[in-house]
Amino acid sequence: MSVGVVYDPIYLRHDTGEHPEKAKRLEAVTGRLKRKGPWQELTQIAPRPATVAELERVHSAGLIRLVRETAERGGGMLDPDTIVSPDSYEAALYAAGGVIKAVEAVAAAEVESAFALVRPPGHHATRERSMGFCLFNNAAVAAAYALNDLDLSRVLILDWDVHHGNGTQDIFEHEPRVCYISLHQSPFYPGSGLATETGCGNLVNIPLPAGCGDAEYLLAMDEIITPAARRFQPELILVSAGFDGHWTDPLASMKLSITGYAEIARRTLRLARELCRGRLAVTLEGGYNLSALAGSVKAVFDVLTSKNQVEDALGPPPELAPPDISPLMAQLKVIHRL
Repeated sequence: MSVGVVYDPIYLRHDTGEHPEKAKRLEAVTGRLKRKGPWQELTQIAPRPATVAELERVHSAGLIRLVRETAERGGGMLDPDTIVSPDSYEAALYAAGGVIKAVEAVAAAEVESAFALVRPPGHHATRERSMGFCLFNNAAVAAAYALNDLDLSRVLILDWDVHHGNGTQDIFEHEPRVCYISLHQSPFYPGSGLATETGCGNLVNIPLPAGCGDAEYLLAMDEIITPAARRFQPELILVSAGFDGHWTDPLASMKLSITGYAEIARRTLRLARELCRGRLAVTLEGGYNLSALAGSVKAVFDVLTSKNQVEDALGPPPELAPPDISPLMAQLKVIHRL
């Protein structure tokens, strides 16, 4: 079964200047994939703009209007972190629509899995507010589309960005057809995602202390995420894939390696094949060291395309004593009856 990729130069026109979330991120990713493969092996999936009606399933009309009018006025700041340029509204429509197209392709079995290389990212955008570099919540728009237009009954959103996806949680915390699972550094921006935040029983927050690396993330995958996913029995797994947990990332304090991201992806793909006929759609969120981002995205594609070897040019982090997360694992098992 083939692997799909969603990409369009429209995403580069969301102009943030010298901001951590900049066009050079996608240029680094696509450049690596084209130079070292597997770009030529991938099924190209053309994005389309999300409609206003599709956005309004997860966002208020006022938020959509604010982003559009700010772009039409020539751009501006929605908060100290979140920039709108003249082309940002169109890019954001194509970002949300690009993830919709990835979900459509895997739901129709045109590809087994698909990775949407889009920007601006999305998981911090709440129903009422753009924030944290995010304008619209791409994963949430696509999940709502899957539930309403593709007649799927249960969607699992797995978020491995280093920051908690407060926007995704805000949108779906009362929606039992969506299970949202987040691995994130805590305490950290945006301050949400406590273990006790469980929504209507559909939220699984895994707030990891700073300094966690491959071993801690994989332990959480095996002991919390896998049993929670099996209990939920999703018909689609949608991943908010941030790579800012890498040990070189300038905006966080985690110790993941490229190899670690490949192992997380491998476990996620295994779950998709076990639970939902391999239906796996991935959308890009954070990651701000360009080499780590490009290498980690390529590693995920290597897993999706069944490559045996994963290149990790940056290697493991400097050796430090990792935090003990066993009390957190025990707490989460009690909270979620795992």
